[in-house]
This record gives sequence, C-alpha cells and structure tokens, in this order.
Amino acid sequence: MLFKQPALLRQKLFVLGSLALGSLLYLVARVGSLERLQPICPVDNRAPPQSHEQIPLRTLQYKRGLLHELRRGNSTREQNLLHHLVQQLPRAIIIGVRKGGTRALLEMLNLHPAVVKASQEIHFFDNDKNYARGIDWYREKMPFSLPHQITIEKSPAYFITEEVPERIFKMNSSIKLLVIVREPTTRAISDYTQVLEGKERKNKTYHKFEKLAIDASTCEVNTKYKAVRTSIYTKHLERWLKYFPVEQFHIVDGDRLITDPLPELQLVEKFLNLPSRISQYNLYFNATRGFYCLRFNIVFNKCLAGSKGRTHPEVDPSVVAKLRKFFHPFNQKFYQITGRTFNWP
Repeated sequence: MLFKQPALLRQKLFVLGSLALGSLLYLVARVGSLERLQPICPVDNRAPPQSHEQIPLRTLQYKRGLLHELRRGNSTREQNLLHHLVQQLPRAIIIGVRKGGTRALLEMLNLHPAVVKASQEIHFFDNDKNYARGIDWYREKMPFSLPHQITIEKSPAYFITEEVPERIFKMNSSIKLLVIVREPTTRAISDYTQVLEGKERKNKTYHKFEKLAIDASTCEVNTKYKAVRTSIYTKHLERWLKYFPVEQFHIVDGDRLITDPLPELQLVEKFLNLPSRISQYNLYFNATRGFYCLRFNIVFNKCLAGSKGRTHPEVDPSVVAKLRKFFHPFNQKFYQITGRTFNWP
C-alpha cells in the first residue's frame, strides 16, 4: 500500500528524520552545557568557591529528572557516561552528633538540586575493616552525580571516634564538616530511648536511664556511659580541631531544625557555597507526625521514618538537673570555640 503512495512515504520519513535530528541537537546542547559546568568546591585543591551565578538554575533543576531512572537502577553504563554521571568523594560530611538530627539534616539538604546524598551510613572512617578496603571502595559507595553537584554522607559515629579526624584529613584537608547538636541532656535521653526500644524489640531488659547516667558509688554523673560521654561536645570537637580549622565546621541547631527548619537550612546553603534554592515550599508541617515533611515537587513528598520523634521515658527531675549542671561548663566552652550560642540550661 505504501509503495503505491511514494509521496506520502517520503513525507513521513522526512517528519521522523526531523524529529530525530531535533532530539539529537537538544541532547548535544544539553551535554555541552554540562561540560562547561565546574565543581562548586573541588576536592583536590582549595580554589575559591564560584559565585552562585555560575551554576545555571535550569541545570540545577534538571537534576531530579535525570537521576530518577538512575536511582531506580534503570540506567546503563552508556547513559551514565552520556550524562557525565560520576561517583564523587564527598565534599561535605555530616560527622555527628548521634540523635542530634543527622538523618533529618541529610534528607532536607537533599532537597537542594546541587546536592546528592549517600543514602546509607558508610562507616568508612570509623570502621577499621572498611577503612582497610581503601578509598576506591569508599568512592564506590557514593551515589552517581553530575560533576557540578556535591555529594554528602553522614555517619554520626565519626564525631566521637578518635581515628576519624586524621583519616578524613588525609582524604581531603579542605572538606566541609557539619555537626548537628541538641541540648545535651535531651540528646542523651534520646540516645537511651533508641537503645531501649531495640532491647524491647528483642524482649530483653535494660537498666533505667537514671541507673546508667549516675554512678551509684559516687552519686555523680557517670562519664563512662556512652550516652553521657557523646553529649560532651567540646571534648570531641577539640580532637577535630587538631586537624581542621574551626572555619571548616558548621554547627547546626538540631532543636531548631525540628521546629523551624528553613533558617537552619539556609545557613548550611551559605556554608556550602550553594545558591539559595530550598524554600518554605519544600517544607510543610505534618500535624499527625509532629514533624516537618519534605516536598520535592508537585507530586513527590517525603516524611521521615516513623521511628523519628520517639516518646522519651520520664526521667527523675533531680537526675536531669544534675546532668544539666554537669554539662553547663562544657557547653560554655563549646559556645566559645564555635561562635554559636544556644539557650541550653
């Protein structure tokens, strides 16, 4: 039938060819624009950060759709090469603090189109077995990203593990370090609550918080208890400052991130030299959960896991008072070192 209508056949072939050529030209233009992009904060040198104008908004917005199939595992090696997708070492790490809000911070930063998160805690620098596998193993644990994007991972154990500062310094001496903190006594009780829940799931018994936090023989605060020790922020930070200047740290208020997240996120954007892209549109309060949830676009929303915001057990007020008195001088020194003051008791 088609051979009897050569004119119609030629017309259809011309239309199909035009569409194919148009698609090819668009793809070439897109790849060309990506090639012109430069890293925001290069890992291998201390080059000054680029101005925000050097990162086209259209390119930043392009991230979500481009990486969607990749995250679903549907991309091929050829597609990765075509779009210049690479596995980059992190240029920023959330190093702690446990139960300070590290997961919430990571998920909220992932709203930014120039940020790509490592979904799982890698535990590379605090785990001797993982560290012995080498930097290439670590890189392979990172998500695929575009060259101009920055990869962020979080492993809260990094903050309190002695070997970690030196190990991270050897990887990248100019890396940016994020520390999210909460009121120390509240954080310690939250830490206990998570462990308690894990014990209860396994039908195991566990001591009350008061018995763990207070040394029965001296009636003083038990600094051997890990939940207490982790909340002495200044002791851990001093170890990090032997390797990194204070300017490479940004302290995030974990309590404020719960109640009013946007100002905290905007401060992090500035610290990471990112253009301001996270807005109130991306954050909405979920009254049922009692937390802010994330809005990536008109169809994709996300709330944190239901395990977040556990109800804390009641703790003897005298023990709470004793802990707050104990933490007070350490808190004052923490304020002095970091230049950020909190309204902690």
